[in-house]
Amino acid sequence: MTKIIQISDPHIVPHGQLAYDRVDTAPPLAECVGTINRMLPRIGPIDMAIVTGDLTDFGSAEEYQRFRDLMAPLEVPYRVIPGNHDNIDAMRTSFGDQTWMPKSGPINWVQEFSNLALIGLDSSVAGQSHGHLSARTLAFLKESLDAMASKTVLVAMHHPPFPTGKHKMDIQNLRDSSDLGEILSAYRGELRLICGHVHRNIVSLFGNVICQIAPGTSHAVTMDLRPDAPNCLTREPGAFLLHETRSGLISHNIPIGQFDGPWLFYPDRG
Repeated sequence: MTKIIQISDPHIVPHGQLAYDRVDTAPPLAECVGTINRMLPRIGPIDMAIVTGDLTDFGSAEEYQRFRDLMAPLEVPYRVIPGNHDNIDAMRTSFGDQTWMPKSGPINWVQEFSNLALIGLDSSVAGQSHGHLSARTLAFLKESLDAMASKTVLVAMHHPPFPTGKHKMDIQNLRDSSDLGEILSAYRGELRLICGHVHRNIVSLFGNVICQIAPGTSHAVTMDLRPDAPNCLTREPGAFLLHETRSGLISHNIPIGQFDGPWLFYPDRG
């Protein structure tokens, strides 16, 4: 049984600053790491964690160092992919000591486990908020899947390829997604696409593939489905996802923090 934790959109800012002049994003990420570590005896062992983009708010070297410092206590190995708030050159430099980080080009990588493979894709576009997969990234994905036979696969990227009903976010989603859909739909094994960007737990079909968006660690895109809704954030509780293989892939939403319990439902019955 393989278990992958998905953390998304921490938006770490420099010391003394707030994201959007509103959110202190560092303590929630630290609490996320603490929550995972506390829960490991109950949910582990965890094979790997992935952070699905927007590690930082402005893509600076200072922010990446702060992100790595906050993640350092995590008791499981982790990898990252970029989002639209990231800078792949600064990210590559910051993670240059990691063997999985490509030396050049898009930040794409593969990690195989006994019964599952995790594929990380770079959907970032320099200077833009929307996502796009380059021809090089699409070729990387196809070659990786061709080598998997029928192993269960998680494909991770930052930008979701389907509309969520939040117009101001949907215009920033993945563009030109038809080639991606064809590649994923042709895979013969079980496959799930996991994303970030919208800071909410949202599930939809993309072609014949389940696509799941992860919540953010510190704030959410406001739940407002009106066509003219402004682009706003809400300080809702953060969460992360746990993806695991059982009879098939299943995913759990786990809130960040410490909560009252656990309590037996019927303590008198043993």
